Amino acid sequence: MSETEVNPTPESKALPLLPLRDIVVFPNMIVPLFVGRDKSVVALEKAMDSDKEIFLVAQLDPAEDDPVRDQLYDLGVVATVLQLLKLPDGTVRVLVEGKQRARHLFLDDKSEGYVLAEIELLEEQVAEGAQASALMRSVVDQFENYSKLNKKMPAETVVQLGEIDDAARLADAVAANINVKVADKQSLLMESDPSKRLEMVFAFMEGELGVLQVEKKIRGRVKRQMEKTQREYYLNEQMKAIQKELGD
Repeated sequence: MSETEVNPTPESKALPLLPLRDIVVFPNMIVPLFVGRDKSVVALEKAMDSDKEIFLVAQLDPAEDDPVRDQLYDLGVVATVLQLLKLPDGTVRVLVEGKQRARHLFLDDKSEGYVLAEIELLEEQVAEGAQASALMRSVVDQFENYSKLNKKMPAETVVQLGEIDDAARLADAVAANINVKVADKQSLLMESDPSKRLEMVFAFMEGELGVLQVEKKIRGRVKRQMEKTQREYYLNEQMKAIQKELGD
């Protein structure tokens, strides 16, 4: 990181940087984060002192405590800090809302103990027409199937997704709710075309559905085996009790 001062151009913006260890935040996504690294805590304080905006970007290696530019993904999101709470153990619980995709151009390690990122804001593309509508419908239907097998998914999530009428926003909302690797979520964040993002989330859900169906079969088989074992144990105990009574 350079010590040179950041001079944002009209197309760029300078914001405090908050690296994320194991999560990718999408536009319109509200998520709680627990922050413990000193630089990250100072970055949040700087954001709260100005317009509450911060730049969130996932790091390549979640174990890295002080990632430099090459250890971060190129693309993240500008987010607004909605709530900040300092906990007794020194960590900070923060509620953030993703706003807009952005790419970091330059990182400045400030003497105040945080990193300032010069970022380029990226405009969201639009997908309209019959093909986009058909993709959106297919993705919502697929997500409904996915949510039925994923017991951790709140029931109202499917209803909320069905009410979204914008392709880009729907793709991001589904991406935020499916259980895939950080690298896969990052690939969704980096895809600028909403139609392609919809195709990608559909494919990811298809893969996850296959895994979830296999898991369901395994759980069913294990449950049946346990029930059989318990039944056999119960019958054996009954036989022992009967034999004891007859012996007496």
